[in-house]
Amino acid sequence: MLSGSTAFGGLTPAEGLDLLRRGEITVEGRLAAASNATLYCTVSDGVRSAVCVYKPVAGERPLWDFPDGTLAGREVSAYAVSEALGWSVVPPTVHRDGPYGEGMVQLWVHGDTTVDLVALSRETEHRGLRRMAVLDAVINNSDRKIGHLLPTSEGHLYGCDHGVSFAEDYKLRTVLWQWQGQPLSEEALTALTEVRTRLRQPEDPLSAELGTHLTGPEVYAVRARVDLLIHHGIHPYPAPDWPSVPWPPV
Repeated sequence: MLSGSTAFGGLTPAEGLDLLRRGEITVEGRLAAASNATLYCTVSDGVRSAVCVYKPVAGERPLWDFPDGTLAGREVSAYAVSEALGWSVVPPTVHRDGPYGEGMVQLWVHGDTTVDLVALSRETEHRGLRRMAVLDAVINNSDRKIGHLLPTSEGHLYGCDHGVSFAEDYKLRTVLWQWQGQPLSEEALTALTEVRTRLRQPEDPLSAELGTHLTGPEVYAVRARVDLLIHHGIHPYPAPDWPSVPWPPV
């Protein structure tokens, strides 16, 4: 999709993904504002290098509503769904060993800092933003903050921090409610139909990836949400008994 993207220091997403898998990770610092261990790193194979985020499983705080699996695994699963939709909403992400054990490693997005993220989050005609809303509905994202929007200078939009996604119960919590109740686009319905087909095939790489990192009931819930989205053909509404917007929203 992107060729030599400035978002990834001149690497294409495919090159960045390969580097994440093969390169050596060096920890440069820690993002102190994060609630779990989030390390700012470089990854290099001796020829190529890039900035990345490394979230080791050992640095995760236990969450009562996500007692099984790992947050790192949920981040990797979100990337898998994003790629299956064909939208590349989530930056290249892998699950691998690192300096502090296994964890999630994701390419750092060098975003466009001139974009007003609050204004962006309220747009109704932004194709990438609407795609992100559909992704969040599929993965049941309970933490889509404004600060998780990563627009690039090339016009593409990425999103980060998907660790608290894929719950069995409906927990969608997001700042992107502007399309609630509106018909899904034909593009979205086509993408969702493809994802549904793949989720029905146990040997498909998407099914295998989700099955590696999520529980059986959580994988079933993904399929059920996709079925509901296709059946009703509309963007979902907030749950009546669950906070609809994360706090803080930024």
